Amino acid sequence: MNPTDVAAAVASPATEVSLWSMFLSAHIVVKIVMLGLLGASVWCWAIIINKTLLFAKVQRAMDRFEQVFWSGNSLEELYANLSSRPTTGMATLFVAAMHEWKRSVQSTASSFMGLQTRVEKVLDVSIAREVEKLESHLLVLATVASAGPFVGLFGTVWGIMTSFRSIAASKNTSLAVVAPGIAEALFATAIGLFAAIPALIAYNKLQGDVAKKQARLEGFADEFSSILSRQIDQHGARDRAA
Repeated sequence: MNPTDVAAAVASPATEVSLWSMFLSAHIVVKIVMLGLLGASVWCWAIIINKTLLFAKVQRAMDRFEQVFWSGNSLEELYANLSSRPTTGMATLFVAAMHEWKRSVQSTASSFMGLQTRVEKVLDVSIAREVEKLESHLLVLATVASAGPFVGLFGTVWGIMTSFRSIAASKNTSLAVVAPGIAEALFATAIGLFAAIPALIAYNKLQGDVAKKQARLEGFADEFSSILSRQIDQHGARDRAA
């Protein structure tokens, strides 16, 4: 509450204080803090909804791929089907490893000497890229969760300072004069918590989901690397026999 508003507040009868009226009568700095926190809250909810939908899509894609992969179908057919369209999750790992495998098969026999290492490197890079896509924008949630309450507290401190200046200007310590300004100041903290609490809960939940999917990708990479390792041994045995 600005000092110029105090005389009118003292002279006029008490009116109902709503959230909207508290925002309108707040100091400009407090208003900026409130609007910034509300904008951050909207941004966080957009990320939360987007990531929830993305994780559900990735989960379904992983389930479908594992079902097809372990059904006993030819890896060559599966690679031909997947390489012609965008992939995600385990399918991306499979396509990248098979691409490296086919390049080596079509090359000279000496390329099999380091094929296992190259396939493992390709799988590691693919996992890192998939995890990076899953983790994108999660840092925004962490930042809002940690900084939101302090930004709201800054607005509260500024509002209380303005209220004390108003009290000093009016020389009136009546609760009717003090309460509106303090309520406006505390409203900034409430908005800060409103933005930070869902962001913190969502960040912890989504990070846990990322860790589970990363473990699943790494498990598939180990299994598929073992399959290709056996194929490499068979090719090496045939080359030595020839």
